[in-house]
Amino acid sequence: TTEMANQEDAAIQISELDLLSSMFPYEEEFVVTDQLALAELKHYVENESAEVPSSKVQFVLNVKTEVPNASMVEFSMACALPFKYPAVLPEITVRSSLLSRSQQILLNSDLKTYLMQIFSGEPCMLSAREWVKDHAAAYIDKDFSSSSMTASDATQSEVTTFTRLWIYSHHIYNKQKRKNIIDWAKELSLSGFCMPGKPGVVCVEGLQSSCEEFWSRVRRLTWKRILIRHREDVSLEGGGHAEIQKQRKFPTLEEKCFDAHGAKGSHMDLGQLYHFLEEKGCADIFQMYFGVEGH
Repeated sequence: TTEMANQEDAAIQISELDLLSSMFPYEEEFVVTDQLALAELKHYVENESAEVPSSKVQFVLNVKTEVPNASMVEFSMACALPFKYPAVLPEITVRSSLLSRSQQILLNSDLKTYLMQIFSGEPCMLSAREWVKDHAAAYIDKDFSSSSMTASDATQSEVTTFTRLWIYSHHIYNKQKRKNIIDWAKELSLSGFCMPGKPGVVCVEGLQSSCEEFWSRVRRLTWKRILIRHREDVSLEGGGHAEIQKQRKFPTLEEKCFDAHGAKGSHMDLGQLYHFLEEKGCADIFQMYFGVEGH
């Protein structure tokens, strides 16, 4: 029923807000600006009969990031969670005293485009914050009056984006799917790894266009649930073969099985996955997948 779905969404919102407040315990990093709406939301989740909350939970995430000349800039993300979030996108407005009006408009529209690309009906506040941290500073120096990118510039920049996709699946057992993942990665010159079992984790890295082709093939297969949990994009100057090789964290794409345990021998040892990611310099990804700090 919609009632159930609404309560489920509300419960997800609360757990995401709890996660944010544990990750960013200081008021200057994260603050709920509408405590009443939050109290109402909690009341709604705890009491079956409660009224549907009348207002959205609103909060501010502040992100400090470095600009090229090494000074720190603060961006504030004013956020509101629509009642149906995460089934719909959050409302976010990014501001900074250093942004001109046109820079701010472009930054916010690019953030929205990014969220629409990764949208999967999953909580995405951390991804949004990460995107702002990585990309917002670049908007400060942009002069948009003259920015009519020519078609050749556009294709040029496309060729030189290195992408890494972190894909999460409810489970991966099927032999044919596992074979497809490895074959397609090889065909598209992607490296990474695939961890079958439950949950299933796939990481592919390489040219942006190849990653996107890989994802469009994989998602067409039948899955109980599959989504891109995190995406990294790096623009490369020059973008030659050597540049791309330098970005890779994995030499080839291989299947990794970490000592299975569990009823069907299907549950992977997440501790081993964590150490494997740590060796590759990707430990922070673990938290994005499982919402907890790995050890």
